[in-house]
Amino acid sequence: MKFINYLGSIAGISVYPMASLLLLFTFFVGASLWAFKADKKMVDHISRIPLDNNDDHSL
Repeated sequence: MKFINYLGSIAGISVYPMASLLLLFTFFVGASLWAFKADKKMVDHISRIPLDNNDDHSL
């Protein structure tokens, strides 16, 4: 028996793909809105962190 047949026999399994699609879509829209509305100075600071050689950010 193929794997797809096992999934078809589970009651209510069709809810999970739609729920995960809605969850990921909501996250993507939220991240996109944050990226467009974010302060440009903060984004510039965050983008320079990997190149910063100061030991101020050590763990």
